[in-house]
This record gives sequence, C-alpha cells and structure tokens, in this order.
Amino acid sequence: MIKGDQMVTIINYGSGNLKSIRNGFLKVGVEPEITQDPQKMLDADALVLPGVGAFGSAMENLQKYHHVILNHVGEGKPFLGICLGLQLLLTESEESPGVKGLDIFPGSVIRLPPGHKIPHMGWNQLDMKRECSILEGIGKEYFYFVHSFYAHPDNDEVVSATTPYGMDVPAVFCQDNVFATQFHPEKSGEAGLRILKNFVDLLK
Repeated sequence: MIKGDQMVTIINYGSGNLKSIRNGFLKVGVEPEITQDPQKMLDADALVLPGVGAFGSAMENLQKYHHVILNHVGEGKPFLGICLGLQLLLTESEESPGVKGLDIFPGSVIRLPPGHKIPHMGWNQLDMKRECSILEGIGKEYFYFVHSFYAHPDNDEVVSATTPYGMDVPAVFCQDNVFATQFHPEKSGEAGLRILKNFVDLLK
C-alpha cells in the first residue's frame, strides 16, 4: 500500500519472476499485490508486467489479460514492463513467428546478431537518449541484463536509454504512462531500486 491506498499490482500469468520483483518493491516501501484476477488488475492503480521465457508462450498465457492491459494503459495509469515484459509490448517477435504481441509499441523483437555472445547476460551501463521519469537520478550505474532478443520499435523516440552490446540495444522505453526496461531492475542493486521507486512515485 502507498499513499491513498493506491495499489501496485503484478500480473501473474505464469511467465514472471514474481518473488524477486515483489521483493524489489518491498525494499522501496511498497507491498505489491500479485494476482491472476482480471478484476483486481482492472482496479489497480499501477500494473507491472514481468516476463521470463519465450514470447509465444507468454502471449498465449496473456490472452485473457490482453483487454485488461489495454484498458489500464488507455486510462492513463502507470504501467511497467520488465525484460520479456518489455518485448511483449511490441507487435511481433522473431522468436515466435505469427504470434501477435500487445502492439502498444509498434515494432518487432529481433534476435541479437551473430557474433554477439547470446544470451546477453550480465551487467551493463545505460546511454541516456531522452528524459524519462523512471530514470530520474540515474547516471552511470550498471544494470543486470538477461536476453537473447532485443526490441526494435518503429518509432525510436520511445527509447529513452540504450545499452552498448556491439550495437545500441534499446534498454528503456517511455511513452506517456507506459514504461519498460529490458534489464531487471529488481536484480540491479540500488540503481534498479531507484527505478522502481521512481515508478511508484508516479502514483503520488
């Protein structure tokens, strides 16, 4: 709970690292609700979409929550996607041809090019491109990445930060009330917790 009894709600759709994300929010003073109940998601003040695993199976599990997510975003309430939860916000992925994503950010998810160590696993810095409220106070800190695919939006203005990995990999998306990180803030020490805190502060 935070001010005004507003709730941060984590979507439990069978593809998320729920315990570590919950612990991350607890460390910034918020007790989030983890739920599979669409009504609780509709009532949420802020939604978090975690993600570990494959694009196709994740989207299959998300189908019953698709309208809930679009409704939440359409109402202008804060939304945060994490890791695969970022990639699911795009239109499609090379990982699962023919499977449509949430299409909040038009674009594709692409496999990291040959010659790169795959998966991209470990700590890396951000290169800031545009201002974003969840990046307030973030400088040269390192964040923890684990992924084999990267998001390529049609509109690069939604990318607020990239990370170098033989190329500029989009690492943070910001557009209105929708935010997403390719890295795991909940596994990224104090800098990651600052991002979670910045997200929570949007509710004040």
